[in-house]
Amino acid sequence: MEKGNFLYRFIKVILKPVMRVLYRVRAEGIEALPEDGPVIVVANHVSFMDSLWIPLVVPRRMFYLAKSSYFESWKTSWLFKALGMIPVKREIKEKTEAALQAGLGVLQSQGVLGLYPEGTRSPDGRLYRGRTGVARLALRAKACVVPVGLIGSREVMPKAARFPKLWGRVTVKFGTPLSFERYFSQEENRFVLRNVTDEIMYEIMALTGQDYHDEYASKEATELIPEDFRIPEDEMLG
Repeated sequence: MEKGNFLYRFIKVILKPVMRVLYRVRAEGIEALPEDGPVIVVANHVSFMDSLWIPLVVPRRMFYLAKSSYFESWKTSWLFKALGMIPVKREIKEKTEAALQAGLGVLQSQGVLGLYPEGTRSPDGRLYRGRTGVARLALRAKACVVPVGLIGSREVMPKAARFPKLWGRVTVKFGTPLSFERYFSQEENRFVLRNVTDEIMYEIMALTGQDYHDEYASKEATELIPEDFRIPEDEMLG
């Protein structure tokens, strides 16, 4: 863990000034982020670069879930580990539970877990219906949820782009932490999970100003984790 922390900090030290110069990355409301305790940072997902912007401005170490194949090559494995990615094996039958347990491990260690409730990148820039896995995890871990709105990320690297532009302006907006203590005993109630998820998505929409589309962004059958999480194979979770 110490080695991972060192690499994580080293990469941030190298990347942060570069990203600030090229993309003028600005954080708004970062003071709302709790300094300790389990936290789930939830954001809209409009670009492959999203998993860089948020950790760059968050002072605490962050973790994301990612498909295990990213870790199969020694050429990339060290980088994904250093960036706080946690492998989730796609061949596991109970894939939703595997993701849940991986996320719980971070939160039970009082860590910060990053999730994209939409489960995949937006195909057109709109905000799509959230998957209830984030609500289930928040209630089970008794963690607060911090909504984040990413603005300008899609312009830097749209979904169809192979490489990002070398300029742009990205804003990472942090909202007020959400507490769902009133639901802690109802983590298996699907109506509660939907209400919690919808509240989270509303807060993200308020931060980004995106148009909301009340359908799932992806209905593909080839996604990494089904049902609640729906992590597609080419994505870092959400």
